[in-house]
Amino acid sequence: MQTSAASHLNPKINMQTVLHFLAGVSIGIIIFQSAFVAPTVFKQLKDGAGGPFLRALFPKFFLGLSVLGLALALSAWLSNDLPVATAGLLALVSGVTAYLIIPATNRAKDRGHKNAFRRLHTASVLLMLVIAAANIYALF
Repeated sequence: MQTSAASHLNPKINMQTVLHFLAGVSIGIIIFQSAFVAPTVFKQLKDGAGGPFLRALFPKFFLGLSVLGLALALSAWLSNDLPVATAGLLALVSGVTAYLIIPATNRAKDRGHKNAFRRLHTASVLLMLVIAAANIYALF
């Protein structure tokens, strides 16, 4: 039986456990951010006060998801799980893309360009859904 490097650290930890952990953390972050943080901020912080908070949070959110996507891709590649490595790369590229469109999204909002803001925000949401789907794929 062949063992991975991770299993030498703890006999109960194998690479599949690491992959599931990384995917689960990503999915958990997405659910927590989408279901709890953003709605609470908009409900509790009135008169536009939530905007600056979310502008500070979302770059960290997408960078964190990008790092987790990279970790998933590398871990899967090292364990020769190429489909999950591909899912990790998809999560990484989607996270980086979402991060890179943040300045344009903010400019569109600040300048009152509603159509541009709506398109960019929709793209950001769709990219987050791609990240979620890639990580759900990694779980199964």
